[in-house]
Amino acid sequence: MKLPTTTIGDDAAPLLPPVSSYATVTGLLKACHPLPAAAVSVLMAALVTAVGGRGLMAGAAAVGAVATGQLSVGWCNDRADMRRDSTAGRRDKPLVTGETGPTAVSVAAIVALVLCVTLSMACGLLAGSVHLAGVAAAWWYNLRLKRTVVSWLPYALAFGLLPAFVTLALPGRPWPPLWLMAAAALLGTGAHFVNVLPDIDQDLAAGVNGLPQRLGRRRSVCVAAVLVLASSLVLLIAPDGPVTRPGWAVLSMTVLLCVLALARPVRDADARLPFLAVIGIAAADVVHLLMLSTTIA
Repeated sequence: MKLPTTTIGDDAAPLLPPVSSYATVTGLLKACHPLPAAAVSVLMAALVTAVGGRGLMAGAAAVGAVATGQLSVGWCNDRADMRRDSTAGRRDKPLVTGETGPTAVSVAAIVALVLCVTLSMACGLLAGSVHLAGVAAAWWYNLRLKRTVVSWLPYALAFGLLPAFVTLALPGRPWPPLWLMAAAALLGTGAHFVNVLPDIDQDLAAGVNGLPQRLGRRRSVCVAAVLVLASSLVLLIAPDGPVTRPGWAVLSMTVLLCVLALARPVRDADARLPFLAVIGIAAADVVHLLMLSTTIA
């Protein structure tokens, strides 16, 4: 008797035995990549706060659109990678351990995507279309581009468009400064190079040959450090006006975190350290964005 299958991803995997509702919910929470999703949502909230010019409900819709978009991308990622994760014995993946099933993850990804589309369009046709282009790029990464040399491109596009999603929803629909889009794109691309570090060996064994996998752990960490440092430098020197002491303090923190990430050999046991360092740098950039609120739009 043939087991039913789901269709999100590059393979069709058999359904796992039924799990309890509570286990399904906790499994879904783990499968959505909660730390990156939360970090991007906080970054979006900071952008909305820094730009201003909209009411509470409009700001909440923009942040909600980004949050649901991130959820859809995270669930799509785990569903698309289910067979590879199972082959690699990834016990940190709920779809491998049976904490949740492929049908639940597929449905959650689609529901989150529908909510993302709805909330994005509530922010205006142009702004919503720009955001959905970034979400589409992230799905394209999950389903195809992560295995190619241009695996970094969806990250650059999706992050670079976030400031535009914020400003294009304002009266007059202004585009954000190019330096802000560049800083966001650099930060997102740097995050890509460290996000894959713990999985490089399994990825290579499964034929996933994105740019970080081709470069290897050490060189990927160096590339990530250059990119996120460049992001912080752009935020420091590109806006109009003199460089402030708090701005130098944020840059100093970025340099310190880069040094910490580069200080130790990047092995399986500590491959998460560079990723956590980039999260810290993103937090520093959020603080800097809030200080730059008068120059963004």
